[in-house]
Amino acid sequence: MSICFLFPGQGSQRPGMLKRLPRHPATESTFRQASEILECEMSELDSEEALESTVAVQLSLFIAGVAVARVLEAEQVIPAAVSGLSVGAFAAAVVCGSLPFADGITVVKQRAQLMESSFPSGYGMAAIVGLTEHKVAELVNNFYEQSAPVFVSNINAPRQLTIAGSLQGIEKVAVAALKCGARKAERLHIAVPSHCPLFQAVAETLQETLKKVNVQKPAIPYMSNVTARPLRTAGSVAEDLANNIANGVRWHDSISVLVELGTDVFLEMNPGNVLSRLGSEAFPHLRFIAMEDTSHAYVSRLARKNLIP
Repeated sequence: MSICFLFPGQGSQRPGMLKRLPRHPATESTFRQASEILECEMSELDSEEALESTVAVQLSLFIAGVAVARVLEAEQVIPAAVSGLSVGAFAAAVVCGSLPFADGITVVKQRAQLMESSFPSGYGMAAIVGLTEHKVAELVNNFYEQSAPVFVSNINAPRQLTIAGSLQGIEKVAVAALKCGARKAERLHIAVPSHCPLFQAVAETLQETLKKVNVQKPAIPYMSNVTARPLRTAGSVAEDLANNIANGVRWHDSISVLVELGTDVFLEMNPGNVLSRLGSEAFPHLRFIAMEDTSHAYVSRLARKNLIP
């Protein structure tokens, strides 16, 4: 049995998500650490009003992912690999032993602040379901304008992609996608154009920040957002953490590689179950479990009895 911990990205957030995490000493310890570093209470991060801010969203997702992973590890559910989507990559880097938790909070906060200030309005992301990567790329190329840029961003599944850029460009591509047979083309609750070249300057700033952080060689493989390959050196993890914001996320390819490497159980950290649903659709013979939909005690019992999958 080989277990991979999955960490969701922006879009999975919901009000009160930190309050719904497992009641466990590991959760309490993580909250205490985060509160001391941020000088605020966790209840100030995940309210409906607070989550209108990219900063609060990304910090909440990061803290939630690390907390639930620590709960599982305390219950002897140990991953053989980690993979995080977008900001989830920072939680993955903490859990694989590459990024110190305190530094992770600092870098995630800086990342979110830079993203929010770079494009305060008029930009975002949209999901397109039912078209191939080739077709979506063709539509993006057809409607791209310097004054209204739009890019392919995430490849979440063979026919589930996201685009990012100006709202004007996104709208044109979304309308065209529906005319071309897409089942869905709709805006996401993300106020910034993540994972596209518009954030190259942010990536370069993060590169400089991470040079000052004591990033370590991961104890277990960390899956790259950018290359969809397992990373095993400190330098490669730091590079991926900095650069994923300016590059598309090849999520489906990452999971495919993990399957090829022998992973047969995927546990998705809170919040949500988007990554589990994507995985179950693509690999129905494997086990994908969203921790939000089950209990850590149940997963621990299965792991001890070697009953997953």
